[in-house]
Amino acid sequence: MVANSGGGGGNSSSRRSSSDDNNALPMTQIMQEPPRPHPNRLIPQSSSSNNSSIPSSPAGSSSQQSTTNNKSSSTSPPLHLTSISDPSHLPSLPSDFKSTDPSRPLLHMDEYGHPYHYFLSPMTTSVIMILLVEMLERFCFYGINYTTTAYLTGEYNEDWNADMPSIQASSYVSISTAVAYTTPFLGAMLADNLLGEYVTILIGCCVCYIPGLILIAVTTIPNFMGSAYFNVKAIQWGLLVLWPIGTGTVKACVNVFGAKQFHPILQSSLIESYYVNFYMCINIGALTGGVVVPIVAQWDVTWAYFIPVVVLILGVMLFLLGGGKYVKPVPRHDVGYWMREVGELCCGGSGRRRQRDKIMQQQQQQQQSDKVGIGTVALLSSLIIPFNIAYAQMATTFIVQGSVMKSWGLVDAPMMNNADAISVLAFGYIIGNVLYPELNRRQIKIPTTYKFAIGSAFGAAAVGCAIITDYQIHRVYRERGEAISILWQSFPYFLIGIGEIFAVSAAYEVAFTVAPAKKKSLASAANLFMVGGAPNVLCIYLYNACRSWFLNDRGLAHIHKLRDYASAKVVNYFWLLEGIAMLGVIVNLLPPVKNWVASIEEAAAEAVKTPMNTPMIRKNLMQRRKDRRTSSDNDEETPLIKAKKHADYLKYGSGPELRKFGSMRAGPSLKKAHHKPLASGGQGQSTSLAQQVTSKLQPYADK
Repeated sequence: MVANSGGGGGNSSSRRSSSDDNNALPMTQIMQEPPRPHPNRLIPQSSSSNNSSIPSSPAGSSSQQSTTNNKSSSTSPPLHLTSISDPSHLPSLPSDFKSTDPSRPLLHMDEYGHPYHYFLSPMTTSVIMILLVEMLERFCFYGINYTTTAYLTGEYNEDWNADMPSIQASSYVSISTAVAYTTPFLGAMLADNLLGEYVTILIGCCVCYIPGLILIAVTTIPNFMGSAYFNVKAIQWGLLVLWPIGTGTVKACVNVFGAKQFHPILQSSLIESYYVNFYMCINIGALTGGVVVPIVAQWDVTWAYFIPVVVLILGVMLFLLGGGKYVKPVPRHDVGYWMREVGELCCGGSGRRRQRDKIMQQQQQQQQSDKVGIGTVALLSSLIIPFNIAYAQMATTFIVQGSVMKSWGLVDAPMMNNADAISVLAFGYIIGNVLYPELNRRQIKIPTTYKFAIGSAFGAAAVGCAIITDYQIHRVYRERGEAISILWQSFPYFLIGIGEIFAVSAAYEVAFTVAPAKKKSLASAANLFMVGGAPNVLCIYLYNACRSWFLNDRGLAHIHKLRDYASAKVVNYFWLLEGIAMLGVIVNLLPPVKNWVASIEEAAAEAVKTPMNTPMIRKNLMQRRKDRRTSSDNDEETPLIKAKKHADYLKYGSGPELRKFGSMRAGPSLKKAHHKPLASGGQGQSTSLAQQVTSKLQPYADK
C-alpha cells in the first residue's frame, strides 16, 4: 500500500531531494542514519557500499572527491586490515581504531572498556625485549638440563659430587622436567586472575628461578655450606623445587605476553610470524646453552653453573628496560579484590560475595569468548600429541641409537640435539619471514589442522629416517662389525626441527588466539602440558609396553654397546612411532576436524571483534530497549492519535515512522522536539490535519 503512494523508489528519492514537494508523504524512504560500528568491529573498505560503515568525510565533500579516492585506492596496493604495520595504512582505518598517541596510533578497547594503545611495529619496539628474555631463559634451562645427569653422577668432578647412580640422577631430571611442565598452571592463574603477565614473569624470575640457579651453582663449591659432604638437600630444593617452578611460571606467561603486544584485530595476522620467531628464539637459547655450558663444565663446573645465573639476571634487567613500552592488559581481579574476598569470607559476608559472583557470571555468559574454554584449548593442542611423541624421542631413543654410532670429532649423541635447534633456526627464518608473509600478502592462510598435519608428516619422516639408520647400523655391523657415523642422525633431527615450526608454533598460536581474553596464560599452560607433559607420559607407557624390544640377546636392557644394540629390536619401536605419527597426519586432514577447529577460531575471532558488554554496546542495548518500549506504546494508540502524530511529523519533521510493513515505529521523541505552537483553532486544526492524512491514505487502502 505504502510503496505505491511513493510512485516508486526513484520518485520518492527525487521528492526528498526536491524543495518543491514538501507536502508529499515521504513514508517509504524515511531512513535513520546507521549506527556507528563498535570500536572493535572492523569493517573493510572493500566497496563503496561499505563506506557508510567507515567514518565519512565532512558533509561538504563532493562525489568527485569520493570517486577520486576510489580510483586512488584501486591503484594502490591492497590494504590487509589484519596486518596493519605501516603509517600509510592509518588513513584507511576507522577513527575508532586510532589513538591520540602518535607513537602508538592503534587503539583497542577490551570487553571491560579498558583502552590499549599499540605500536605499528611491535616486533621491533617491545616484542624484541620479550624475545630476548625468552632466549636467555632457554639458555639457562637447557644449559642446566643437559648437564645435570653428568654433574650428579660425578663426571665433571670426581672429588665433589652427589655420587648418584645413573638411574637416580635421571629420575631427578625427569622429576624436575615434570614439575616444570606442571607449574605453568600456577603461573597462568596468577597472570590471568591477579597479577598480569608482566608482574608474574618478574616474580617467577626473581623469587624462584634465580634463587634456584644460585642454589644449584653453590652446591658445586666444595665445603661452601659448612659441611664436608655434598649437600643433597640443597640440590633437591634448587633442582626439584625452585628452578622448575620458576621456569614453569615464566614459560606460561612469556609467549602470551609477547602476543598481546599486537593489536588483536588489526595485527592478528602478524601473530603467526611472531610465534615462529618466538620458537626460533627458544632454539637459539637452547643451542647456545647446550653448547656453552657443557663445554665450560668440562673445564670447571662451578664457572659453568654460574653462567646461567648471570645470564638470567641480565635478561631480567633487559625486561625491565622495556617496561614502558609494553601493553599490560589488566587482569581479571587485583590484590584488593582477593583481600576483600577473604575479609568477607571471614566476616560472614558470603551473601554479598555470592551475589557479586552471580552478576559476574551473568556478564560472562553474554560473551561469546566463554564458549571457548580451557578444555577446548587442551583438546585443540592434543591434535599435535602424535608429533610430540615423535619429538620426545630426541632425548630418549635417538640418544640410545646414537650411543652406538661413531662420533664425528666433538659431536656425539647428546650434541646431535643441537642439529634440531639449527634446523629450527634455518628453516624457521624461511618459513616465518618469507613463506608466511608471502601467503599473507596473497591473503592465503594455511588452516591450523593442515599445519598440524604438515608437522606430523615431518615427524613421521624423521622417524622414517631413524628406521633407515637403524637398518644401516645392523647391516654394517653384520658385514664389517663396525659402527656407522653419527652424522646419519642429522636427517632425523633436521626433519623434526621443520615439523616443530609447523606443529608446535601453530599450537602456541591457536592456544593464544582462541582462548578467552582473561584466560590466555591458563590456555598457554594447557598447551604446554599437551606439548611436553602428556606426550612424555605416553612415551613412558609405550616404553614399558615395548620393553622386550629393548633387550639384548642375554635378556638385559643394557644396549649402549654396539653388539648388544645389534641383537635388540629397537627398530620395531620406531615402526610403532611411525604409525603414531602417520595417525596424526590422517586425523588432522579429516574435514570434520578441520571444520571443527575453523569454527572455534571463527567464534573466537568474532568474540574479539564484538565483545558484548563494552560501554558502547551497553549504551546501544539500552537505546534499543527504550525504542522497543516506545514502539509498544505507539502500537497501542488509536488510529486517530497515530494519524495526528504523523501529521505532526509532516509538518515539523519529527514523529513516528511509517514502514513498508504498515507498522508504526517510534522516531525521535515528540517530547524532545521544539514544536511551533499550533495555529489558532487548536483542536480543530489538529482534527483537520488528521482528516487530511486519512483522506490521502484512503484511496490506497481501497486498492
